[in-house]
Amino acid sequence: MTSPRFLVVFISIAAVACSVSCQRKTDSGPSAASSSSPVSVNSTAPGVEKVKPAPGTGNVQGQVLYNSKPAENIEVKLCETFNQYFGGCGGKTYTARTDKEGEYVITNVEPKIYEGLLARVFETDSSVFATTGLAGISSTKYEVAADQTLFITPTHLFKSDLKLVHPKAGSKVSLQNLEVKWEPYPDAAYYKFSIYAEDAAATSPYVGERVDGTSFTIEKPLSKGTHRWQVTAYNGADKKLAESSRDIKFTITD
Repeated sequence: MTSPRFLVVFISIAAVACSVSCQRKTDSGPSAASSSSPVSVNSTAPGVEKVKPAPGTGNVQGQVLYNSKPAENIEVKLCETFNQYFGGCGGKTYTARTDKEGEYVITNVEPKIYEGLLARVFETDSSVFATTGLAGISSTKYEVAADQTLFITPTHLFKSDLKLVHPKAGSKVSLQNLEVKWEPYPDAAYYKFSIYAEDAAATSPYVGERVDGTSFTIEKPLSKGTHRWQVTAYNGADKKLAESSRDIKFTITD
């Protein structure tokens, strides 16, 4: 059986606790910075209850998008415990699927703090989730209150099927006239690529380098030895569409 794959997403999370009788404004408030505490109440966050919580329980409501469009029939899971490194989603879990508008409502949730909210990337074994704190080492926590709906800002899915062309994994290349290449990705407006030296002491001159095409000629010096590289595709709204594998390594011989 294939182990679940978790894709870390640094998402700006806003949430609002709404009593069973209220309706919120539809204007968006300011983006909330990531924090390591449970998502806080933000009275300007949008949200209109689709389903009233059952007495004594809470609901979690949000939307899932891909390429800035609603993603239908996506599995969303709320996890009592979550560890992206060991064990994944655990404890008491609640599951819902998105409708044709990409919206979901997780109902009849026991009031407490939950450690993860996962959105499956279509029918793959990968899921995306929001992280908090320095370097995103912790998953965002969600506090569900009785008789209230917790509104989550939209989750943007991205895939991990962008193909790198050159240099290939395990290849040995010369830095002279080195050109990195990748396959074009559907609906991509631009790309960002990064190269990291295996030697942690080495600083890479190429991290998040924006490229409008599908190739780039390396002009800055890279240290001799093994490097890892990755490319990410974005649409015209600056939303991440896809990334390449994170473990493609090549060796510079000169």
